[in-house]
Amino acid sequence: MMTTEQEDSTFEDSTETTFIGDAHQTTGSSMTSSTSRGAGFYFRCAVLVIGIVGAAANALVLYAMVASKQHRKHVLVVNQNVHDLVNCLFLVAVYSVRLSNAYLRGAAGHWLCVTLLSDAGSWGAFVGSLINLAAIEFQTSSS
Repeated sequence: MMTTEQEDSTFEDSTETTFIGDAHQTTGSSMTSSTSRGAGFYFRCAVLVIGIVGAAANALVLYAMVASKQHRKHVLVVNQNVHDLVNCLFLVAVYSVRLSNAYLRGAAGHWLCVTLLSDAGSWGAFVGSLINLAAIEFQTSSS
């Protein structure tokens, strides 16, 4: 079958490049090396370390209160430490997933996003912590 010149001219080559501006990159590479990471990566690493240290500190305080049998006398303080511990554990889980660049496709990705990456667990523990702090303040101001 013969094609006409008009049909050939309507064919668009997908590999054709267009000139956008006057600036040209003549040296270097546009690829980012593994050693030059952005500030966001280091921020996430710092938050992860803070979460791990916070979880360890809150667990230590809870252990000390239970070992000294003070957990029955200071229920609101124990409750506050539990909220802080849970918040730190969620923080570690969330930032571990964010650093790993988890694959978020399908049902598993949806549930990972809904449960961890939405920060719902951290916010729940944070709001519970705020309510508990208000209860502690109310208790100390009324006595």
